[in-house]
Amino acid sequence: MASLFGFIAVAAAAQVGLVSPDGHIELRVSSDGASYSVVRNHEQVISPSQLGLRLEGAAAYSDLRLVETRKFSRDRTIPLTASKARTARDAFNGAVLTFEEAAGTRRRLSIEARAYNDGVAFRYLAPIPGSAAITEERTTFQPAGDPTCYVSEYAGPHENSWAPVKVSALERAKLYDYPMVCASPSGQTHFALAQAELTGYAGSGLKPTENGLQVVLSRRPDNKVVAIAPGEGLTSAWRVVMMADRAGDLIESNLIGNLSAQAQGDYSWVKPGKAAWDWWSGPLTSEKPTMERYRRFIDFAAESGFPYFLIDAGWALNAGPCCAADEKTDITRSDPAIDVPALVAYARSKGVGLLLWAHWKHVEPRMTEVLDTYQRWGIKGVKVDFMERDDQEMVAFYVRLARETARRHLLLDMHGAFPPTGLARTYPNYITQEGVMGAEYNKFTWGQVTPGHNVKLAYTRMLLGPMDYTPGGFRNSTPETYVAREVSPMTRMTRGQALAQYVVYESPLQMVSDDPEAYANASGFAFLKAVPTAWDETRFVDGAPDSHVVVARRKGATWYVGAMTNEQARTVAIPLAFLGEGRFQAEIWQDGAGPNDVDRIVKTVSSRDVLEIRMSVGGGAAITLKPDR
Repeated sequence: MASLFGFIAVAAAAQVGLVSPDGHIELRVSSDGASYSVVRNHEQVISPSQLGLRLEGAAAYSDLRLVETRKFSRDRTIPLTASKARTARDAFNGAVLTFEEAAGTRRRLSIEARAYNDGVAFRYLAPIPGSAAITEERTTFQPAGDPTCYVSEYAGPHENSWAPVKVSALERAKLYDYPMVCASPSGQTHFALAQAELTGYAGSGLKPTENGLQVVLSRRPDNKVVAIAPGEGLTSAWRVVMMADRAGDLIESNLIGNLSAQAQGDYSWVKPGKAAWDWWSGPLTSEKPTMERYRRFIDFAAESGFPYFLIDAGWALNAGPCCAADEKTDITRSDPAIDVPALVAYARSKGVGLLLWAHWKHVEPRMTEVLDTYQRWGIKGVKVDFMERDDQEMVAFYVRLARETARRHLLLDMHGAFPPTGLARTYPNYITQEGVMGAEYNKFTWGQVTPGHNVKLAYTRMLLGPMDYTPGGFRNSTPETYVAREVSPMTRMTRGQALAQYVVYESPLQMVSDDPEAYANASGFAFLKAVPTAWDETRFVDGAPDSHVVVARRKGATWYVGAMTNEQARTVAIPLAFLGEGRFQAEIWQDGAGPNDVDRIVKTVSSRDVLEIRMSVGGGAAITLKPDR
């Protein structure tokens, strides 16, 4: 039985144990600081796994003994800005365990550990001398048994597909991305391996070894041996195991954000919403910028009630081709055909704010000048692209950019980015990010944004935070009839799934990606215009990664439900028990006769009802539930 602080000694196993507030989860750390394990509901989830750090030019820590234990607990409610819920409960039992070497210089290493009701986390706190650098962690995750996990191969842009693979079958020559989502031997606990709070540290991936899944830190570009440069002290990233009864229950977790530094100051100016976008429907090399072209998108955003229009690549002076950071490009000046301040004024007169795209290599060396220029122009936010790294230097760039855009009341959207690690909690203006194989891959013959991939994203990448998948493609098809094309691209999913993505996928800044012409008198566009992008509450309703997903989100008194299926048509029963008292008007958009059609059904329901929703191959449905007053 746990003590007041949820901290117990396990003498027989030479371990100390940290127990979650509800008593269901225990994180056990060996008394020599060499290993840890995780138990939930009396079942091993993570078998004994390694702990430790490797230093450059210094001996590894050895013969450690626990010399001090500092226990603490917390239970608070954190107000959130533009997120999947209005608040997050941050309740855990924690401890800082300090270990000391038994001989020699008696160096110390501390481990901070926390046990939440929805997972555990730990990180290293080390008084490293100024001459020492971190070359690697010894940290491993050893899932109990040999579970099948949903995995994605690690790559710089973090834009790969997800597949179920047994841990024993993972390729040892490859590195795998976060999160890795698995189940305990009994199947009663589903868990995700993750990382959080990278500030001052570096990102990492997971490499299969005989000792489990080894955390592999990204090396600095200026020293391929070193991951973390020398400093007077070290706080590592959190190593995280998120846990729940069902895989979908992890969608509701706020653990990654709770482990991060919380926002300071007033962020009430951060305005979530949808944005018209000029790149997705056009050619890869941006169309020639003209005032007329941009005004057309601004007019569309205004007529649709969208607060933003994102001007993508091609607007700046001497803009180069896609993906390259041309030395001649000047992102503080526009193409001669474009008057950005005049566009800002035109958009403002229609209630629309402008967002600008920029390559990170053009931002980093001139950040102050660039952001001051955009603030002076009246720009509302920036989309920064092609970082494709997560080493210590690049993490520092993310933090600096988030801080500096916040100071100027600019929104920030990062593409070519590593998946979220909680920085959006520290800087809520960091409103969304990519790090996902999203809708842009519909433009390519090698794209893999299949209906099954779309479903898996809800159970994998989305667990970590906002996901700029860029939905809204309204030239819908089936996997069999889809044809890849660069201009006016098709999707492999139905219109019903296109609508559902605005509920299922978390992104407070949500793109409306197609050309305005695609939405003219289009079936279901009324729902897309009305659906919010930030929420007061999120509930997982039903589904599994290999079949379908149903998510309900509340804004005020109105609930929105999104349902998506993979390549198999299915009918799902959606119990409405999450509704409050009284009657509600349900407006249902579900798959119609063809992939570009949705049938609209209106009926009165209550919390006692169950909606039967039919989804076609690659299909979905979107539902609005408003109190019937």
